[in-house]
Amino acid sequence: MFHNKKFSCTIKLPAFAVIILLMLFQFGSAAQTNQSIPGSIKNKIDSLFKQWDSPNTPGGAVGIVRNDSLIYARGYGMADLEQQIPITAQSIFYMCSLTKQFTGYSIALLVRQGKVKLDADIHIYLPWMPDFGKKITVSNLLHHTSGIRDDIGLAAIAGLSLDGMLTQDAALQLLRKQRALNFEPGEKFSYSNSNYVLLAEIVKTASGQTFRAFVDSAVFKPLGMVNSRVIDDHQEVVANRVPSYYSPDGKTYKNNYQNIYTVGDGGLFTNIVDMARWAMNFYDAKAGNQKDIEQTTHKDRFNNGKENTYAFGIAVDSSRGWKRLSHNGGLAGYNTVINIYPDLKIAFIVFGNGGDGSAYGKPDALAELFIPDKSKKVSSSNTNPFQRDSADTYLPGPDKYKVLTGDYIGNNGYHLTCSLVNNQLFINDRLLLAHDSGYHFTLSFYSPAKYDFHVTKAGGYFDLISPEFDEPLHMVKANRDTTSPDAVLEQYVGNYYCPELDCNHQILLKNHRLYFANNNRPDAAIRLYGKDYMQSDGDIDNIIIQRNKNGSVTGFELSDGSLEHLQFIKTK
Repeated sequence: MFHNKKFSCTIKLPAFAVIILLMLFQFGSAAQTNQSIPGSIKNKIDSLFKQWDSPNTPGGAVGIVRNDSLIYARGYGMADLEQQIPITAQSIFYMCSLTKQFTGYSIALLVRQGKVKLDADIHIYLPWMPDFGKKITVSNLLHHTSGIRDDIGLAAIAGLSLDGMLTQDAALQLLRKQRALNFEPGEKFSYSNSNYVLLAEIVKTASGQTFRAFVDSAVFKPLGMVNSRVIDDHQEVVANRVPSYYSPDGKTYKNNYQNIYTVGDGGLFTNIVDMARWAMNFYDAKAGNQKDIEQTTHKDRFNNGKENTYAFGIAVDSSRGWKRLSHNGGLAGYNTVINIYPDLKIAFIVFGNGGDGSAYGKPDALAELFIPDKSKKVSSSNTNPFQRDSADTYLPGPDKYKVLTGDYIGNNGYHLTCSLVNNQLFINDRLLLAHDSGYHFTLSFYSPAKYDFHVTKAGGYFDLISPEFDEPLHMVKANRDTTSPDAVLEQYVGNYYCPELDCNHQILLKNHRLYFANNNRPDAAIRLYGKDYMQSDGDIDNIIIQRNKNGSVTGFELSDGSLEHLQFIKTK
């Protein structure tokens, strides 16, 4: 996440207008509320958003759609804390990654028109993209299986300054320089905003219109989404825009500035009223037709034949025994989520501007008030078939398990910490393990995920085995180095250059500690594990040191999930 200090998005209204709004809305506002919702249900809805319902905090907007109506729409809390403007159903929020489903739908429309082919190499539409030596299809982009690195992560590593702006052009320049992929296309799912930035460019090439113009003419206008726009100019004025905030201490709030203005992966500004029309389109298509909906919700398969539940910018799964179409987004204090149940013709929409992430679980809580649960129940005492008994989490003779605690590093750079607290074993201080036997454990709330620890003379390792993984994740124990003298740490000091980003980072030694340094970023303290693995407090993280046959440091490789095998060469 980036913070742009130059850009202010406060909403200014005359004082008398603010007073009228406050008189009308108090701490929230109701709009288009169907009186068929019982008062008891309305009270339960209000209780779900009680923490937002204040004139002193940010909040959010809520919409419930049933059939062809927005049966409940209300704002809670404040759109603008400085101007004391409350949130309403008409308030305009930045949608973050909810934009992706509009991008996916645009591609589906162009597929039906014969202007885009899903199995086509992306170079047909984007000839300027580098040749990675592997065919990447339009379908790979849609389903996040391309292996292309995330542009937001690349921008941070490249040194985008804290008051910088990541635009569409800037993101494309980063992608033009790439020479390697995170993985083989189609091998696995890895969420990358770059996929949808490139899809917006494909829409532009195939349609002959800008992405903004195409979505407006092909989606917004047919659906009557009159308050919706894709913003491709960060200086554009957006009437009724909701600013965003964050809380450093859970009590006070500070402005949180958006400075990512790419399109396709994001860029949409809209409100609850318009998003309700979009939700209805999934079971009563007015933009395009039902075949376009089927295309948009089509899941594909990985190279190994396993199903990928991510479709055209929307996740397709089930909840409470019913088919569910969902997605969420988050950036610069905005949190957005939509859950659509097409077979029931009902949807739940929640937008937030407080940056605390509390919006994400609300649609599922709303669903419990409106949707019967027809999923299979295991027993009246345990509704989670994978939940272990809490007694299994307490260790017999816990001293023998101290040997398992510490830091573990995967060969992909993934880092986990194992700790022992009150006779219980935790991963990353929050995932509680249940004991099976010996050094074998499972996640307490999801027993199919198994942690098989092994103690060796070198320290030990564990294999994480889960249905979510094609193969076990091998994690080797690595002790943090806090005692090496400056003479040892000096081997890492120097300048490191990344050809794919055309940027430099330095490793410095100050006060007996190593730091990453870049002209556009504050120095970030480094944590060294063993002699060949580093983490830091900044954007450079999960670093694997590279050496020549003589053992001298020649560079490092960054691998943090969204960016794999990004090479930095030590130049001096």
